Amino acid sequence: MDMYAGVDIGGTKCAVTLGHSTENGIELLDKASFPTAPAPTAALKCAIDELDRLFSRNPAAREHLKAIGVSCGGPLDSERGLILSPPNLPLWSKVDVVSPLVEHFGVPAALQNDANACALAEWLWGAGIGSRNMIFLTFGTGMGAGLVLDGRLYSGTNNLAGEIGHIRLAEQGPVGHNKAGSFEGFCSGGGIKRLAQGIVQEQLEAGGELPTFCKSAEAIELITTRDIADAALAGDRLALQIFQEVGRNLGRGLSVLIDILNPDKIVIGSIYNRQKKLIEPYMMEELHKEALPGALAVCEIVPAGLGEQVGDMAALSVARTLHLSQS
Repeated sequence: MDMYAGVDIGGTKCAVTLGHSTENGIELLDKASFPTAPAPTAALKCAIDELDRLFSRNPAAREHLKAIGVSCGGPLDSERGLILSPPNLPLWSKVDVVSPLVEHFGVPAALQNDANACALAEWLWGAGIGSRNMIFLTFGTGMGAGLVLDGRLYSGTNNLAGEIGHIRLAEQGPVGHNKAGSFEGFCSGGGIKRLAQGIVQEQLEAGGELPTFCKSAEAIELITTRDIADAALAGDRLALQIFQEVGRNLGRGLSVLIDILNPDKIVIGSIYNRQKKLIEPYMMEELHKEALPGALAVCEIVPAGLGEQVGDMAALSVARTLHLSQS
């Protein structure tokens, strides 16, 4: 039985996972999460200690451990196993996260950015099974993509492939990736929140009423994407208008990807998973206007098959891919 370990490094929280391969994919065996220590050395020690605790509860997993995968937001150098000061980890400058794991556990380890790791997980075990050319979109706190092209992960010349959140879709719009009107600005949790805050502020200044998802003028900064979605599902006019804008911009961004990469499948996580009913009609309307008909016809667009578990599976997929490449 092949066992794998995963380490997911986030700006505020880290997680470690254990999983084993099965006939139909992989089974999550155990997991633990803990706050991310500011100093890289302390954070890596916590990750190793937490993995040791998981192994103490699952001794067979330690005996059959084949590889360890690490998932983290970019920028990073996956070939050398270095994290290169991501925005949410500014103290992590050229931090080697692979060597400490290899030295402690005595098995191979590899690093991938979180979008690539999620793409691998969906391709191996989720909605991307059987796909030859698949794009995975994070659509969560930010907007990034993992690309599986011609049956293998594509990360680009220096690990920057898939940074689709940086594409500008409009001259004006919410800021994402430090760029107004970007794909991430319109299609991410933070972007949707900023879009709503701007519209509500403009409406108030014009003498309009507050929408149901904002209790007072002082509470505009407290608006969340979940508040807007709940209000839209309840029929709030402004909330529905916001998700129409999100859906149309998602369709516009996807049309660029479809025309350039000609994928057979696009898998979308997080917010799309939860709010497909609100987003999909406007996304498809824009796609039929913008994308090449022949390319769109062969591309299936689906929510992440692993659902909210995709993050847990992401680092395990890096370990599994590493093991298969060395077998």
